[in-house]
Amino acid sequence: MAFFLETLLGGLMAGMLYSLVALGFVLIFKASGVFNFSQGAMVLFAALAMARFAEWIPEWFGFENKLLGNLLGFLAAAVCMFILAWLIERLVLRHLVNQEGVTLLMATLGITYFIDGLGQTIFGSAIYKIDIGMPKEPVFVLQNVFPGGLLVNKEDLISALVAAALVAALSLFFQKTSTGRALRAVADDHQAAQSVGIPLNTIWVIVWCVAGITALVAGMIWGSKLGVQFSLTTVALRALPVIILGGLTSVPGAIIGGLIIGVGEKLSEVYLGPMVGGGIEIWFAYVLALVFLLFRPQGLFGEKIIDRV
Repeated sequence: MAFFLETLLGGLMAGMLYSLVALGFVLIFKASGVFNFSQGAMVLFAALAMARFAEWIPEWFGFENKLLGNLLGFLAAAVCMFILAWLIERLVLRHLVNQEGVTLLMATLGITYFIDGLGQTIFGSAIYKIDIGMPKEPVFVLQNVFPGGLLVNKEDLISALVAAALVAALSLFFQKTSTGRALRAVADDHQAAQSVGIPLNTIWVIVWCVAGITALVAGMIWGSKLGVQFSLTTVALRALPVIILGGLTSVPGAIIGGLIIGVGEKLSEVYLGPMVGGGIEIWFAYVLALVFLLFRPQGLFGEKIIDRV
């Protein structure tokens, strides 16, 4: 029982990180109808910006406080993501309003490669480290309940809590603020939202900024765990099954989908992997996504598309 719970907790913590990346896809698609393939590149760019600014700023101002350097690096990276979001809306999306979906898709692919190249040009192409002080060693918990306790990785636990806090903050933002309600109105009907005075271009900038902040937090966490390297762009591929499972237009779906896939990957690898030689964790999410595409393409919480003739 203890081993099962350890595996379950590991899956839940991994699932929260998947949900964090998937949120960027969902937010942008809900507000603009754009499937943002550049989300993975945004995660990499944000992680590079934080890693390099956290290194550069103490050198520029002559102090050695690592915590202050990380904080200022995070703020500088956030400013970079805001500027990047504004430029994307101003230079690309504004000129592609009401275009075909494939046109918008190709635009985000172009943005992906541009961001990859821009990040390498500005910040370099080496592997960088983000050290935000998260403890790496595991800890035993619930020793009074289970013999020997449950082994939990502190870094994974803190990462999952940070991701959960950001998800909760975004949910409150969408539900309780006037800007959040405007975002939901734009997601429901662009033309109706414009007719009541909601500025569509401003909303798109806000959405891309919010997606940039989620990319920054995701990049900070993944960069702390794995190091900041260009393979971080593949994190977005891990989020694709999440949004297929949860629904492309559902914020709760991104959360639930991430948790289901995180838990499913861990449990299938541990309990079914030995029967087939392992490797289930690599393809489990994509097979599950394929099943949903065949039998419920809108996902668990997505809106069913009805074509009337």
